Amino acid sequence: MTTTIKRLLIVSPMLMAFALGLFLYQGIGKDPNNIESSLIGQSLPAFNAPTLMLPNKNVTQVDMLGQPALINVWATWCPTCRAEHEFLVGIAKQEKVRIFGVNYHDQLTAAQQWLKELGNPYVFSVSDPKGVLGIDLGVVGAPETYLIDAQGVVIDKLTGELNERTWPPLRSKYLKLLEATN
Repeated sequence: MTTTIKRLLIVSPMLMAFALGLFLYQGIGKDPNNIESSLIGQSLPAFNAPTLMLPNKNVTQVDMLGQPALINVWATWCPTCRAEHEFLVGIAKQEKVRIFGVNYHDQLTAAQQWLKELGNPYVFSVSDPKGVLGIDLGVVGAPETYLIDAQGVVIDKLTGELNERTWPPLRSKYLKLLEATN
């Protein structure tokens, strides 16, 4: 073996370790729930889909306009969705937050039963059994919550559970939007 090859064999692992360390270092301190969305600053995607509780009634993105709101992507198969559900019911009732649901990759009867048993925080929930609307929204996984303004422009997105820890930053943005609308 030549000395050049020996040097490469010695230096290569060190360079790869340095590159890996640099890559991992960039993620330190970042909030895993704060995943940027390409929809931020964009209007909601157009859709026409049935509601969960009234499957014969279709709604569109226009039905979500007029006031700021949250759009919560959820499913009965999602344990984190169950964990956040009571919180959603609470802010819908106590704080009068307008919340729309997108029931993502789920079974109609299971989702209907869930809302009957656990409470329904949603103005309406769109049934999205094949995930078509979810794809258009850029959903990474359930739960995800989008904050929209009165015109349907996406202002912010939370990936993961909405709870007493993650709600305050979204709440302040929601209240500012609500104040600007009234």
